[in-house]
This record gives sequence, C-alpha cells and structure tokens, in this order.
Amino acid sequence: MSARPPASSPAPASGPRPLPPLLPPLLLSLLLLGTGPGPRPASAFYLPGLAPVNFCTEDKKSDECKAEIELFVNRLDSVESVLPYEYTAFDFCQAPEGKRPSENLGQVLFGERIEPSPYKFTFNKMETCKLVCTKTYHTEKAEDKQKLDFLKKSMLLNYQHHWIVDNMPVTWCYDVEDGQRFCNPGFPIGCYITDKGHAKDACVINSEFHERDTFYIFNHVDIKIYYHVVETGSMGARLVAAKLEPKSFKHTHIDKPDCSGPPMDISNKASGEIKIAYTYSVSFEEEKIIRWASRWDYILESMPHTHIQWFSIMNSLVIVLFLSGMVAMIMLRTLHKDIARYNQMDSTEDAQEEFGWKLVHGDIFRPPRKGMLLSVFLGSGTQILIMTFVTLFFACLGFLSPANRGALMTCAVVLWVLLGTPAGYVAARFYKSFGGEKWKTNVLLTSFLCPGIVFADFFIMNLILWGEGSSAAIPFGTLVAILALWFCISVPLTFIGAYFGFKKNAIEHPVRTNQIPRQIPEQSFYTKPLPGIVMGGILPFGCIFIQLFFILNSIWSHQMYYMFGFLFLVFIILVITCSEATILLCYFHLCAEDYHWQWRSFLTSGFTAVYFLIYAIHYFFSKLQITGTASTILYFGYTMIMVLIFFLFTGTIGFFACFWFVTKIYSVVKVD
Repeated sequence: MSARPPASSPAPASGPRPLPPLLPPLLLSLLLLGTGPGPRPASAFYLPGLAPVNFCTEDKKSDECKAEIELFVNRLDSVESVLPYEYTAFDFCQAPEGKRPSENLGQVLFGERIEPSPYKFTFNKMETCKLVCTKTYHTEKAEDKQKLDFLKKSMLLNYQHHWIVDNMPVTWCYDVEDGQRFCNPGFPIGCYITDKGHAKDACVINSEFHERDTFYIFNHVDIKIYYHVVETGSMGARLVAAKLEPKSFKHTHIDKPDCSGPPMDISNKASGEIKIAYTYSVSFEEEKIIRWASRWDYILESMPHTHIQWFSIMNSLVIVLFLSGMVAMIMLRTLHKDIARYNQMDSTEDAQEEFGWKLVHGDIFRPPRKGMLLSVFLGSGTQILIMTFVTLFFACLGFLSPANRGALMTCAVVLWVLLGTPAGYVAARFYKSFGGEKWKTNVLLTSFLCPGIVFADFFIMNLILWGEGSSAAIPFGTLVAILALWFCISVPLTFIGAYFGFKKNAIEHPVRTNQIPRQIPEQSFYTKPLPGIVMGGILPFGCIFIQLFFILNSIWSHQMYYMFGFLFLVFIILVITCSEATILLCYFHLCAEDYHWQWRSFLTSGFTAVYFLIYAIHYFFSKLQITGTASTILYFGYTMIMVLIFFLFTGTIGFFACFWFVTKIYSVVKVD
C-alpha cells in the first residue's frame, strides 16, 4: 500500500534504522534502559499489576490457568479531532453489564475509558465469521438518524478503535512506503469516498471501495492471537501479540453470515432501513521466538524514532560541548585573571582603576524589583524541577511504561502534590533574602498562584469537553479528588516548607550591599535586557526541539511514547544548557556593569518556553489535521498549560545557575 497510511502513522520514508555500532556500550545501555515498554522481568520479578496471565484450553483450565480471553475496548480518538469519545457513545455492539477495570488517576486525566466488550474468545478455539449483533437504522426516525449521522461523522474524521487483550493493544499492521511495516495500536471505524471519487484514509486498502459519496464501515475483524508456551508446559501459554485486519461485508444472510460478498456501504443519500451486522473471526498461532517480557517490541520497533533520536542527542551534545567550552574559558582564563589582578591590588590608585564586574560588588545582591513574584516562581519551579527529574528517573527504570497505563501521569501528579514542602521552603528562603516581610502573602501565593492558573485553564478546557460529550471530560468526582489533593495535602505541605524557610536565617551573601544604588552606564544593544533574554532561549530550545516533536506526536497524534532513556538524557542536557547559557550572558552583563541579574537570569532561560509556544503553533498548522473550533481551543488551552510549566521549570534552572555563579565569583574577591 503506497498511498497515505490510513491512521496516525509515521512519515512513510522513515523507518527504524539500526543503532550506531560504535557508540560506547555504557551510554547505549543507559539509553536502551528506557526504550523498552517496561522492565525485562526476571522470572521472579514483575511490576504490580503487570504479572503474566497463563491461558490454556477449556478442558485444562484451573485457578492458575484461564481459558476465557477477554477483549476490552478503550475510548475512540482521531488525529483530526482533540475530542475522544467513549465506546458506548457510538452505536456499536455493547457488552452485557460487566465489571469495568479500575482506572487510575492518570488514565482518567488522559480520557481513557476501558470497558468490557461483547467479543469473548476461548483459548485455542477458532471461530469463523461469528455474529456479535445486528444494528438496524430507520432513516425516518430522528433517533436512528442521529446515531447514523454520528457514525458517519466519526468515519469522516477517521476515529480509531483501541482494543486491548491481556493488557496489550490489538494492532493493525500494514505496509507503508520503503518496504516498512507499521503496527498501529488502533484501527478505523470505517472510511469515506468523496463525491469526486477520492478515497480518504483507510479506503485505499480495498479497490471495491469505489462508490462516490459513500461510507464504508469496518463491521468485521479477523483477529489473530499469538501465544508462547511456557517452558514448564504445565503452566499453559502466555499471549505475546494480538493482531487484526478490519474488513467490510454486506452480509446477505445476517442470521448465518459467511463473510463474503460486497463491502458494507452506507450512501450519504441512503434512505429507508439500513442493517449493519457486526462479526468477527479469531485464530491462534504459536510463537516460539517472542517471549512474554518482550511482547511490546514489535509495535515499538515499527516506530521510526531511533535514528532521529540519536541525531537529536548528538546535536544536543555538540551544543553542550560548545557552551561548556565557552563557560570553561571564561571561568578558567578571564575570571581567574580578573580575580588574581583584583586580589593583588594594594594601593588606592590601583583600586580606582577597577573595571568590569568587580565594580558592581556593592549592588550585586541588591533585592530585585517584584521580589515576591520571583520567589513564588522559584518555589513553583523547584517543585516542577524535582517532579520532572523523579518521574523521568522512574520512567527510565521501566516503572511508568506504556504497559502500565496512566502510570506516568499518576506519578507526576502525586509527586507534584507531595513536593509542596520544597516549593514553600525555596520561596520563603529567597523572599526572606530579598528583604521581604509579608510572609503570609508569600506562602499563599506559592500555594495558589501557579497551580491556580493551571487549574483555571484546565477547568475551562474541561467545561468545553463536557459540552462536547467527550470521554476526556474529567468526572465531577475526580475533579473534587484533585482539589482535595491540592488543598488538603499540597497546601499544608507548602505551609510546612515555608515555616522552615522563614525560620532559617536569611541567605548570607559574600559581599555587603551599598545603601545607595550605583548608576548603570548606557548599555550597548547586545547587553540590553531584551536582546539577551531572546538570545538566551535559542540554544536550550535547539537541544530539545526534536524530542519535542515526538512528545507532541504522542499527545496529539496518539503515537506511543516509550523512549524515556533518550528523554532523561535530553533533560540532563537541557539543565546543563540552560545553566551555561544563562551564566555566559550573566557574565557579559556584569562586565557591562549591569547588576540586575535576578529577573534577567530567570527570564533568559525561561524564554525557551516562548520558542516552545512558537514551535507548538507551527506544529499545529504544519503537522496536524485538526478541524473544528472546540478542538482548536482545546489544543491551545492545553498548550498554554505546558508552556507555563516549562517556563517555570527552565527559568528556575537559569536563576539557580546564576545565583551559584555570582555567589562563587564574589566570594573569592577581596573587598575593602
């Protein structure tokens, strides 16, 4: 199939390449630690909830070995709409009221709604063209017409089913250009032939789909389940893959379907009675090579990440080496010379010849304007920084893999809630060192300002999702739970942190601050605040923009993100780059006798978030096919939350780097 892939698939020309063989084995092993879907479990160690399930034929079933294989259905989503919908929102075959799997906080926040399906299989029992149910629509009836129109609209927007067997996605594997095979963890409801005869999306797979202005619904699936027999034999078998092929049949004998004949077409002009019979076939095949621990690999290997990721890492490392060289040169050569010369000066005449950064020693630790706001930002930024580091660390170890659905988001939210103490402590400590005395205002702002902005944005987005009837709308109970976590755990912890922060003495500075502020000389264009801030964000953004593409793909194009090893390394590179770029620019400004470094250092690295926003806008218009006002508002609403979090995160890194640098250089200079 050389036409456009029917689902959110990779660019056809790019497929997985082998990793460079000459990379140091230690670096390779570190990165690959986070590239699998989960840990490679030893025989006695499995993550909670991810232990293997054994299956056997009906005559051998026992407490340790199941015969029935349950198929669960998840929400349906589309790359052309931000609005996912629950399976029950569509008029498909419904399961009798069964037990829903419990969902964690992360799954609820991401809009996942896993439910039992009417598809039931028995291990190693083949079924051919089995009828599930028949749906009948009378176009004259308003209710039936509404259901059919919703189905048509979903096919037009290429909504995808997501089915789950034994906690792994049922995939649809097809060929894309360049001889690559892509395994999509979803398959479309159906497809549409335009009134000009153009085949949209999945309609390219079958030449029989040719009627103009007609929808073709995939009402039949051929499912193939692969299993691996456990070595001990008596334990039965474990499922290692589930693949399907969607098909369309207009069943002539609905009571006894044979899965043959023309495809099931629904013309836009059709009237009267329309019957859609849903059927399936299932077969089983033993797989001797793939083991249970590596059963996700075939999906992940079909994704064209690796070679681009290596390019991204190398590109980022070159930037880091360049910056490190610049910073080292300043620290070791220029600063060393300056400090040696300053410390050798004995006479007053020599002292009068001082120039550059030493001249501003009496003003360098002067409290900044709006110190309250800066300290609040630093507190929230510290909270986000620690949360990101710990979450990525756990993700690298495989604890937050795609197999453990919703774990990444749950971990991030819980960590953020528990990290209120360092946020309160940092905000209080710096506010006190800035000479602030309104400690109550400080602690309240730290607790409520940034989280409040995020929650307000999130709540508005949720109202839109509620209005659209989307499954991504957070239920009222979950919203109350999130507020309870914030008010009952995060806020008290922030108060405790602030208490200890204010109790400690103010940060001691290595030099005294003069009573009268020194006049700042006229600055050249390059040392003015704005050009420096704009330039400061370019290099950190250059390190992350390729990784950013994959993250945005996983959020908006519903592709699986699993390369946490790469992401963790990029995170470390980003921290180093933000620090070095800010220190470099800080040094140039101090040499130009401009001592207002606090806000500038925060905004210099924080400006990376502005480039992130520009890139997100570019990504929306160039990569996504999102249509509709609600979807557009949701995209930019959620993007603004990410931009704010990223601004606080990068800004805090820049400030702490500069604070360390300034404290260090002024502590080694003798001042009268």
